[in-house]
Amino acid sequence: MAQAADIGADNNDADNDSGNKALRVGVIGVGVMGCNHARVLAELPAVELVAVADPDPKQADFVGRALGCQTVPDVASLLALGIDAVSIAAPTHLHHEIALACIGAGLHVMVEKPIASTVEEGREIIVAARRAGVQLMVGHVERFNPAVQAIKDAIRNEEILSVAITRVGPFPPRMSNVGVVIDLAVHDIDLISWFTGSAIVEVQPQLSSAKAEREDIALLQFRTASGVLAHINTNWLTPFKARTVHVATKRKYVIGDLLTRQVTECFGFQPDGSYSMRHLSVGHAEPLRAELLAFLKCVRQGDRPAVTGEEGVASLEIAMRCLNGGGDVAAARVGALRVAG
Repeated sequence: MAQAADIGADNNDADNDSGNKALRVGVIGVGVMGCNHARVLAELPAVELVAVADPDPKQADFVGRALGCQTVPDVASLLALGIDAVSIAAPTHLHHEIALACIGAGLHVMVEKPIASTVEEGREIIVAARRAGVQLMVGHVERFNPAVQAIKDAIRNEEILSVAITRVGPFPPRMSNVGVVIDLAVHDIDLISWFTGSAIVEVQPQLSSAKAEREDIALLQFRTASGVLAHINTNWLTPFKARTVHVATKRKYVIGDLLTRQVTECFGFQPDGSYSMRHLSVGHAEPLRAELLAFLKCVRQGDRPAVTGEEGVASLEIAMRCLNGGGDVAAARVGALRVAG
């Protein structure tokens, strides 16, 4: 499991909410990601991790003993314990069914990316949450990486020209039902829209299955509605992990390493080719902790979720378009980041 870290000043308000009644929360699915969700929730003030739910009794019992919470085999048993909110970290193909059951019980829901297996299922989750009046947040944790936040701050109010993201590494043994586009590239599809504040309107994918059954190499090109050109290079063939972001604006060139959390800004370009460079300050927050605090804050205060269901569906739709050959995104889709309820 990832090491916990200080969360920084931006999350103090959420932590200082410990005088309020504790939120009763549960985690559904305690594989690698779900274990981390449960660990962080068990550490937070004003939160009671009531139980974890997983059909694997050995894994559930291990997590329950480690964190001092109850364990149950299924969603119905978890709902019977009377909780306020839930984090869904089950396999993607189960997200739709589980999310609808939890929303139907009046729970606030955080669901790991991708929001669902299909765009239609994702939209059904959004509509259900809206009608039930509960909060729905999608777990695009990379937005909470301090390096990503430093990049976002550096390009704020800048005229962005291009975004290039590399996310590569070895094949993960746990992966079997999706390829690199849904597992990896969907992170960066979300970041492109978030960095630019603009929807992706054109998709040009190149995919290959070199060693795996599904695509394990993807070179993806995009154009946003605002005219930004973007590129994602992702694969499961590189023997080491690499996560880098390059953003070019009219006045700056920003380079970020998301693993080492180093962000460098080049600026002051001169006619003779010279320029200035500086390293930007980057925080030390654990991204998952910051993400879960953001979810709990929106539950307590009724704020807009940091990553809305609509944003989660938009990223999934672009990822699916990459898998289906790309092309122009219909004008109707550009205006449909808002889902009719």
